[in-house]
Amino acid sequence: MKKYIKNSISTFLPLVAAALLVSCSEDFLEPDPLSFYEPETTFSTESGLQAVLASADKGLRNNYIHYKSAGNSVPIGTEYVFSDMAKYGKTDNSSTISDFANTIVPTGSFKTDTNDDFYLGFYWSEAYTGIKHANTILTYIDKVTSLSQEVKNKYIGQAYFHRAYRYLNLVYQFGDVPLITKILEVPKQTYYSTKKEAIIEMITADMEKAVEWVPEQSKLPYLGVVNKGACRQLLIKCYLASGRFAEAEAQANILINQSGYSLMQSNFGTFDPGGNSQTWAITRNVIWDLHRPENKIIATNKEAIMVMPNGGVQSFLSFASMRIFGPNWNSGTLTTPDGKQAAGRFASNNSNYQAKYDYARALGRGISTISASYYSQHPMWVVNGIEDKQDLRHNNTVGNWVNMEDLKYSDKTSAYYQQNFRMKHNGVLLSKDTLREWFDFPLYKIYLHDVVNETNPNATDFQGASTGSKAHWYLYRLAETYLLRAEARFYQGNVGGAAQDVNVIRARAGASQMYTQVTIGDICAERGRELYLEEWRNVELKRISHCLALSGKPDEWGQTYNIANWDKQSGTDASGGSYWYQRIVHYTLYNKYPSGIVVPNGTKFYTMDKRNNYWPIPNNAITANTNGKLSQNFGYDGYDPNVKVWDKWQDAVADESQL
Repeated sequence: MKKYIKNSISTFLPLVAAALLVSCSEDFLEPDPLSFYEPETTFSTESGLQAVLASADKGLRNNYIHYKSAGNSVPIGTEYVFSDMAKYGKTDNSSTISDFANTIVPTGSFKTDTNDDFYLGFYWSEAYTGIKHANTILTYIDKVTSLSQEVKNKYIGQAYFHRAYRYLNLVYQFGDVPLITKILEVPKQTYYSTKKEAIIEMITADMEKAVEWVPEQSKLPYLGVVNKGACRQLLIKCYLASGRFAEAEAQANILINQSGYSLMQSNFGTFDPGGNSQTWAITRNVIWDLHRPENKIIATNKEAIMVMPNGGVQSFLSFASMRIFGPNWNSGTLTTPDGKQAAGRFASNNSNYQAKYDYARALGRGISTISASYYSQHPMWVVNGIEDKQDLRHNNTVGNWVNMEDLKYSDKTSAYYQQNFRMKHNGVLLSKDTLREWFDFPLYKIYLHDVVNETNPNATDFQGASTGSKAHWYLYRLAETYLLRAEARFYQGNVGGAAQDVNVIRARAGASQMYTQVTIGDICAERGRELYLEEWRNVELKRISHCLALSGKPDEWGQTYNIANWDKQSGTDASGGSYWYQRIVHYTLYNKYPSGIVVPNGTKFYTMDKRNNYWPIPNNAITANTNGKLSQNFGYDGYDPNVKVWDKWQDAVADESQL
C-alpha cells in the first residue's frame, strides 16, 4: 500500500515552520516578514517546494475538520447550516445565533478560533493561506534549476489545483474577491476585487494545464497529494461554473470511462462492526465499507479519486463527528411517557450499564451542534412518491441509518422499559426540544472510533475520532463525477442521460426506486443522499444556482433565473432570490417562525436573507487595504456599486506589481 501524505508532511515539518510564506493572521493582506529567512535559498531546492505542497495538501482537511478544544463544531458544519440539509441545533446557545438575516454583518461572525460559532472568517483566512502556498510554488519554481521541465510542470499543476480549489470555493462563499497570484517582495495595500466570472475563467485555464501536467495517482509516491483525477474533477466543476457544459461532460466521460476508476459495487476492505453490535448491529454492506476510514486509503478502493489522510499521531486532527452531527438522545428533556429519562449513559464498569442499550458507544454521545433538517431526513429520500428505505444510505435494517424510533427506553424503573422511543404520546410531545433531540441520521457517515474512550472502562462520552483513531476523509469520489455529468447533461437538455447517471448511483446503493427523468432538484437530492459531509453543500448549491442562470433551465418549480441578478437580491419573503435561496424557502424552517421557536432554554430564531447568498467580505480585510477598496457584497453595509472591480483577471494580475 502506498504511504500517505502524512509521512511527507512530518518529514518536511521543520522546514515548513521556518520557510513558509504564510502567517497565522486573520488578515491575508498583511505581508509576511521576508527578512526572517532567505526565500531565494529555501525555495531553490525541490525539498523546499515539497514542504509547501505538503502543507497545502494537509490544509485541505482544515476546511472540513479543523478542531478546537471543546469539539463542539467544525468548518464543514457551517456549509451545511447555510444549506437545505441542516440547521444549528445547539439550542442552549444564543437565541439569535441562527438569525442570519439580521446577524450576519461584515464586522461580526468572522472568528477564526471558534467552537460554537460559525466558520465564515475561518474559510476566508484558510482559503488565502492555501492560495499563498500555491503562489509560493509558482513564484519560486524557476529557482530550482535542477528540475526538468516535466517535473516543474507537475509542481505547477499541483499548485494550480490548490489555488483553483480555494478560489472556486471563495467565489461561491464570498462572490467577488481579491485575486492574488504571486508572492510580493514588498507590502501592497492597493487591492481591488475581481469579478467571480473572471476568476473562474482564470482558474479554468489553469486547470486545463494541470490536467495535462499532473500525473495519475499510480505514478505519485503518496496518497493525499494532488493527482490527475482530482485535477480533472475540479476542471469539470470549473467548466460547469463557466457555462461550458459540453466540455464538462467530456471531461466526466474521461474520468468515468478512461481513468481507471470505478464505483465500488460489493463489500471490500476491512469490516468494522461499529461501536457495539449488541446495541446496534451492522449487517456488512458496500456503503458501510466504503465509508470506513481504513478502507478509504487502500488500493482496492477504485472509487476514491483523492483522499485527505488523517490518522496516527503526527499531524492528526481529532473529529468529534458523532458529537457534532448526532442527536442529543441523552437529553433530560427527552422522556418516556411516564416521565423517565429516555436513555441513560453509563460507563461499562457501572452497575447500571446494559450492553444492549449502550447507545453512547454505538451511536456516539451527540450534542447536535449541527442538526439535520426535516428535508434531509424524509422528503429528500422520496423518489416516485415513495420514501426509499431500501436504499442502503437510508436503510436502518442493515444499520446504516438510525431512526429515533429505533432506539429503546433503557430505564428499568419505567413502565415503558424496552419499548421504542416515540416523539409523542397521546398527543403530548415527549421531546421538549425536537430541534436538538429528535432527528434521524446516517450513522455510516458520522461513525468514527473514539479509541481513547473505547479503552477506558470509565468512559461515557464517545465523540468520534480521538488521538490514535483514523479519520481519513474523501475529497473527491467517482460517485460525484456521475452526478456532475448528470448536471452537465441536464443543462444541455439531455434529461434522460442525466437520469441514467443518477440511477447508476442509486443502483449501487441498492435503491428500489429509479428515475425516468430528473429535475435539477432530483440531482441535488441525490447529491445530498450520496455526498453528505463530503461536498461543500452551500458552495455547490450556489454553483448550481449560477449554472441554472447560465443555462436558462428551470428548477423543479418551473422558475428560471437571470444571470444579471440571481445573486443580487435581498429580503426574507418567499419569492425571488437565487436557487440556493429557493431551496432554503422550500425545504427548511428558516423564515417560517417569525416569533421564534420555543425550546427549554428559551426562544430561538432561524432566519435567512436572499443577500446571504454570499457572506459579507470581512471588514478587517477591507480596512487593512488602505490604498485600494474591496467591493462589499450586495445588501450589506458598505456595498457600493460604483467601487472599481476588475472585469478581467489579466488586469488584476497586471495590477499586482503596481505598488
